[in-house]
Amino acid sequence: MYESNFSEVSEFILPGLSTCRPVQHFLLAFSTVFYLTIILRNILVVFTVTFDPHLHSPMYFLLANLSFVDLCFSTLAVSKMIHDLYSGHRTISFQGCVMQIFVLHVLGGSEMVLLVTMALDRHVAICKPLHYLTIMSPRMCSLLLSGAWLIGIIHSVVQLAFVVHLSFCGPNEIDSFYCDLPQFIKLVCSDTYSMEFMVTANSGFISLGTFFLLIISYILILFSLWKCPSGDLSKALSTLSAHISVVVLFFGPCIFVYMWPFPTVPVDKFLAIVDFLITPILNPAIYTMRNTDMKLTMRRLMNQLLGLRKISR
Repeated sequence: MYESNFSEVSEFILPGLSTCRPVQHFLLAFSTVFYLTIILRNILVVFTVTFDPHLHSPMYFLLANLSFVDLCFSTLAVSKMIHDLYSGHRTISFQGCVMQIFVLHVLGGSEMVLLVTMALDRHVAICKPLHYLTIMSPRMCSLLLSGAWLIGIIHSVVQLAFVVHLSFCGPNEIDSFYCDLPQFIKLVCSDTYSMEFMVTANSGFISLGTFFLLIISYILILFSLWKCPSGDLSKALSTLSAHISVVVLFFGPCIFVYMWPFPTVPVDKFLAIVDFLITPILNPAIYTMRNTDMKLTMRRLMNQLLGLRKISR
């Protein structure tokens, strides 16, 4: 009766994106530069929103949390990839792999819901500006953020509930640079059709559900702005088009990997790069760096820091 809980596999091999040494050197340089950019940009956003009282509003509160999630999401997979490329040691323990899958799905599910919350925030700000601070009160923001994390945790627990108790008797190679759940499932000794279906249904529900909610929110915002002056509408269209581009880049790989019926491992691996390296760089640029108040605050904080350094000398 305990046979299904037994696993002969103690670690997994992660071949990464390529086995060619020149390509690996390029990937190491590429991923390191992008990862450092992700760290600097997202920490700067969190730091700016936290320490400037002028930015203690619902919109910036949500933006800071998005940067925090992006930073954690990228760190969990990219730091491991950089370490493997540098050291050549491309293994991960069974427990480490399960933990990585769990945390990645918590962060991924939370970010999806958080993006919907941010769209809701903009919808209220545009459609009901007089009631904005009443509706998006600190208590409501805390509840929405807690709900995002709770949904992410539930999503991840449900995912792993179908696979973590099964036996893995070999092979132990996950053809990716991180513990990819679809590839992880394929290594199970028993028939995996029902598990793959449940995982696809769970991921598809949260991915497609939140994606369509975002699109509907953006459409409603556009309708609300339709009667505004042409200058305001053109500016809103520019902002929303940038937001939609980032949303498509984030959701596209998730939907493709979990809902495409044919195995396309090479494509899946490189699509994952978009979620782990490209989107965490674009989110601060699109959501915060283009914001006038945020840019002014960052400039003011930098000047204050430089002033403190001069005084200390």
